Amino acid sequence: MSTAADWNELPLATRRRLIGLGFGRVLATTIVMVALYYLLPIDHGKNVPAVLVAGLLILAAFTSWQLRIVSKNRYPAVRAIEALATTLPLFLLLFAWAYFTMAHTNPANFNTHPLTRTDMLYFAVTVFSTVGFGDITAASQFARLVVTGQMVLDLLVLGLLVRALVGAVQLARQQPGREAGTASEQIRQQGDDTQ
Repeated sequence: MSTAADWNELPLATRRRLIGLGFGRVLATTIVMVALYYLLPIDHGKNVPAVLVAGLLILAAFTSWQLRIVSKNRYPAVRAIEALATTLPLFLLLFAWAYFTMAHTNPANFNTHPLTRTDMLYFAVTVFSTVGFGDITAASQFARLVVTGQMVLDLLVLGLLVRALVGAVQLARQQPGREAGTASEQIRQQGDDTQ
């Protein structure tokens, strides 16, 4: 029996509970990531390339962990949506961290001074969404290169992440021997799969 069929055979209340648990995990994870962004002493870092490399390594590790969870999950499509919803905020927060470090290392990197963590998060989101209001702009050549890098990575990461998650869902659906359990066993497994 495929996992899609398993999902459709679940009672509506169980499906809602599984979606609610997923939404709760996404919300909790995002709150923790944003809190860490605001609470960690990231203003002490001065090495912008190291921050960028560390951020991309964190993103790669987090993404590979999410892909493993999706590929082993009983309901991989739900977990894939959850993975995407937690990976994108991490991606944006990592660039906000890099921009904040750049602004504090050399205020001439941006056209507005001083810039706060909120300003840099706002800037990372406007670059990601391609809105570009123009109130904060990259002023130095280095800052423009990093922003250009984010623009390219926005497209690559989003496209590759969605493709990888779809592949993980397909892999999970092809795994033999998936047995339907009781609703409480399925909810327990859903919770176990996140660890």
